[in-house]
Amino acid sequence: MLSKTLSSKLKKTALALSASLLLTPTITQAEVNTTGLAVTDDSVTVGILHSVTGTMAISETGSVQAEKLAIEQINAMGGVLGRQIKIIQEDGASDWPTFAEKSKKLLVNDKVAAVFGCWTSASRKAALPVFEQYNGMLYYPTFYEGLEQSPNVIYTGQEATQQILEGLDWASKTKGAKKFYLLGSDYIWPRTSNKIARKHIENVLKAKVVGEEYYPLGHTQFNSVINKIKLKKPDVVFISVVGGSNVAFYKQLKAAGIDMTKESPLFLTISVTEDEILGIGGENIEGIYASMKYFQSLPNDNNKAFVEAFKKKWGKDIVIGDVTQAAYLGPWLWKAAVEKAGSFDVDKVREASPGIELTTAPEGYVKVHKNHHLWSKTRIGVAMPDGQYKVVYESDDLIEPDPFPEGYQ
Repeated sequence: MLSKTLSSKLKKTALALSASLLLTPTITQAEVNTTGLAVTDDSVTVGILHSVTGTMAISETGSVQAEKLAIEQINAMGGVLGRQIKIIQEDGASDWPTFAEKSKKLLVNDKVAAVFGCWTSASRKAALPVFEQYNGMLYYPTFYEGLEQSPNVIYTGQEATQQILEGLDWASKTKGAKKFYLLGSDYIWPRTSNKIARKHIENVLKAKVVGEEYYPLGHTQFNSVINKIKLKKPDVVFISVVGGSNVAFYKQLKAAGIDMTKESPLFLTISVTEDEILGIGGENIEGIYASMKYFQSLPNDNNKAFVEAFKKKWGKDIVIGDVTQAAYLGPWLWKAAVEKAGSFDVDKVREASPGIELTTAPEGYVKVHKNHHLWSKTRIGVAMPDGQYKVVYESDDLIEPDPFPEGYQ
């Protein structure tokens, strides 16, 4: 058995990269930076771009916290190629054109080596042409609809086949669901996700969609759709409502007398993480299910060390959701690719990225696919009164990312 001292030391290093990716000796400026990035002999500057104001702040603040924690830990290990990471943070302000504007500032004016940012697909779509035009590298943390693959983005969240299709299959096989009601916020991710969901429900599961509704971001009046759900009597309500609207929706469900623990209907979300539950209140959401790759309650050693470090930095009452964990992966994956490439140059980092592995990821293990998405597992959790999810299903194997699944485009 390990001694307490050795066990403590191992715990402190649990979030470090594997031995093959450990510190590389400092290399001269001319060798590591030939493209004019914000790199000096002792520092490298990166950008963080998320909404810390507006309706999406409830969801995106955790991503900022995770990225800053990862960067702090990397710096404590000696940085990247012997250089400390400096941060320039910008606020997307829950406004898609602002994300494009701030992306250009970070890449053109600040010349950052990488950007960790965006949350909604609308913000990513707004920023993407900027990253491609100015050859920047974006590490995007959110589960999303897929149907995209860019040489300038590493997608650290799940795409549709890993989250939506797996979640629907679970509801069909485990709960015998035959009737589905699709509900989402009104922008590209929910609409495209539900387009994919409808095709899977009708063509693969041979089931029926009995309703489909969308509401603007920030919407707070859901009594009408709640009455429609009662009338249609679906087996599953499949939900992709995002941001602050979730607080109103789930509180109004409870006020309408719907007991989600009875699973009649079963509420299955692909958008409510522990971060949102903190605002909703565990007592208002008990009994819903979520299809994600990560929950704070995962019992593995990597995650225990991550949760402990996160709470130590951001407060003992803080919670950690799926996107927060995926955001935490971004700086580590970038560090690994930079050190593999021996350079901060974006083209070289991009070339080095496929095949990068993190055995120390809080979710367990991830690997970068050649399509710039991650191999990962799918998990289903049920919300508990304490605001955490209890995992009730986990895929046996890592699921290969397929952003362009045949028959769903």
